[in-house]
Amino acid sequence: MIDLPLMTYVATMSVTPGPNNLMLAASGVNFGFRRTLPHMLGISVGHGIQVGIVAGLLAWVMVWLDDLRIELMLAGCSYLLWLAWRQARAAQPGGGKNAQPLGFFGAALFQWVNPKAWMMVLNAAILFLPRGGGWSAALSLAIMCSLINLPCIALWAVAGDRLRFWLREPRALRVFNYFMALLLVATAIWIMVDEVFPH
Repeated sequence: MIDLPLMTYVATMSVTPGPNNLMLAASGVNFGFRRTLPHMLGISVGHGIQVGIVAGLLAWVMVWLDDLRIELMLAGCSYLLWLAWRQARAAQPGGGKNAQPLGFFGAALFQWVNPKAWMMVLNAAILFLPRGGGWSAALSLAIMCSLINLPCIALWAVAGDRLRFWLREPRALRVFNYFMALLLVATAIWIMVDEVFPH
């Protein structure tokens, strides 16, 4: 049975800007869509695994998350800053010679320190896990979330791939990479400020 509210929620959260989508767009520009596929699949599979585990262990995870909230935020923001540095380095002459796109496992593991992913997963588990649903319900939710997530994030990788043709000139590519790096830094700062000064 199609759960339209779930589909709408996951699609909206998946397609809106965030660390995953910024990295996918940048990877599409720098490496093309085909070489970005493992990164993209890693995000969706990692997201599904995260949804399944969180939904299956919801009560325990919420207590655990509250205790580790600051550590998770700092780990996620540190990783974003490292990715921003890596993105800016890709803009340096010769800086991208040995550059590689983020792989499947790196992208899947990043979901565990991605603050937007945690927000999305917790909300999905709280809002859409059937009352009294066990591991089978959690697995169904995880599969559905992954299947909805993949085409939404693919839009960002495709957009980046299409931008490659406009960014063939080294100076234009350098400006783009610096801009994407700045967006990642801004995202990390926004997350830290939001944690220190919650709404």
